[in-house]
Amino acid sequence: MSSLLLGRAPAAAPVFGAGGRAPYDLALLQPRPGTTLSLVESHGFEHDGDPIDVEVFRSAADAVDRSVLAATSGSVLDLGCGPGRMVEAAVSLGRRALGVDLSAAALELAVRRGVPVVQASVFDRLPEEGSWGAVLLLDGNIGIGGDPDALLRRTSVLVEARGTSRIVVEAARTERDRRFEAVLVDDAGRRSSVFPWAQLGARALASAGARNGLRVIRRWRTGGRRFVAFAPC
Repeated sequence: MSSLLLGRAPAAAPVFGAGGRAPYDLALLQPRPGTTLSLVESHGFEHDGDPIDVEVFRSAADAVDRSVLAATSGSVLDLGCGPGRMVEAAVSLGRRALGVDLSAAALELAVRRGVPVVQASVFDRLPEEGSWGAVLLLDGNIGIGGDPDALLRRTSVLVEARGTSRIVVEAARTERDRRFEAVLVDDAGRRSSVFPWAQLGARALASAGARNGLRVIRRWRTGGRRFVAFAPC
């Protein structure tokens, strides 16, 4: 990896898709047409929600992704950035941007893309805390760590305390409010290690923001996806 990878931090706790037979890493680094992953409760085998199309993570930002950036201004910090499509899109608009992720496989692809990323937990000390114009939690990343309240409080420390700063969170496509132990499973049956996760629909997400010092600025749907934009109180 190049100097675009600003730092390294070992995972202190189980994280999304890591370990086991590494279905997430395989889907990223050895993609096959039509490969999808499913989020499954660790004690069962039923798929939860829509399949995860990893090719979306590997691809360039689409019109829906770009609409998220259009709803924000200033510098962009993408938490759980994966292969860096949102960072790439922000940089192409002339905006300062940084991606944060723990997956070495995802960050390898981000570095190939030529975008700045850091290998770290979102709860580690991060570059330029308190100065970001926009903090993003997309692609279900409100689930990181299985504790949305702690994660939302963390975002309020990262974002700049000014009137135009925004925290944009993607909500689940259906209304829900759940925390659970999860695994990722691919279509060949390979499973990851267990990791804590959470899912919040738009209403539950708005409530979580309110109890953690954030106010809702906007809610919207586009391209079958749902988003909530917050500002610090």
